[in-house]
Amino acid sequence: MSEPEVDLDAEKYEKHREAGQILAQVRDEAADRLEVGMGYLEISEWAEDRIRELGGTPAFPVNVSVDEEAAHGAAGPGDERTVGEEMVKLDIGVHIDGWLADTAVTVDFSGTPELVEAAEEALDAALETVEPGVETGTIGAAIEEVIDGYGYNPVVNLTGHGLGHWEQHVPPNIPNRAVQQGTTLEVGDVVAIEPFATDGSGKVSEGQQEEIYSLEREASVRDRNARKALEQITEEFQTLPFATRWLDVSRPNMALRRLKSQNIVHGYPVLKEDDGKLVSQKEHTIIVTEDGCEVTTASE
Repeated sequence: MSEPEVDLDAEKYEKHREAGQILAQVRDEAADRLEVGMGYLEISEWAEDRIRELGGTPAFPVNVSVDEEAAHGAAGPGDERTVGEEMVKLDIGVHIDGWLADTAVTVDFSGTPELVEAAEEALDAALETVEPGVETGTIGAAIEEVIDGYGYNPVVNLTGHGLGHWEQHVPPNIPNRAVQQGTTLEVGDVVAIEPFATDGSGKVSEGQQEEIYSLEREASVRDRNARKALEQITEEFQTLPFATRWLDVSRPNMALRRLKSQNIVHGYPVLKEDDGKLVSQKEHTIIVTEDGCEVTTASE
């Protein structure tokens, strides 16, 4: 039997597109707004509020990852850190009724424009390879070739990913290097492709900082404050990542420690290259179409 045709005008795809349009606008405005001396909390709350203003909901906390940090840097409650002459990655997500878009841009104050260009061109090359039937390893090879050509390394233990309903990371993974065994993309797949380029080794490891969490499982909790936090998590965020600072409870860090100790939530530590190295990132969300792909997070 042949596969049924995918209706790319279905409601879920329209919601993916709406999320992408809002996100593209917020990403571009946030990148224009960002400057040296601006607080992590200020740019994060501005972007999250702007998403809501435009009719979307943040799909995860704004990631502000600098220099050797590749991902999961985020502002904590009352965070006083400010952006310096650094390489800043803004990774932002939007959902409409749980249908997602995910994008990232690098704003460089470090004076290393070629590293930013490497990630941007790698994403362009990746998008050109996308069509029904393409292997994800072929996309990874296109990314790796561009970044290698700049004399840098792709970050090989971070990947792009599929976007599900209320799920930020689902199969298939989109590697940032050539791999032998990949997955074949099909019409209707919604994926985020996100090359990372670095002047480091090309492998990230977990740092100490952890400000982003998501629900692992539901369970009964004795502590009243932790129970209140869990109610908010299950109702408001479901399985999507959330920030400590989003919790409307007293002592949110304590509540999260209790939930984490019972394996009810898990954290996302900052992922970083070696100290003194730099990482750039560029990410778009796409829908695979009959003749290529539609970039839902493209600028207007």
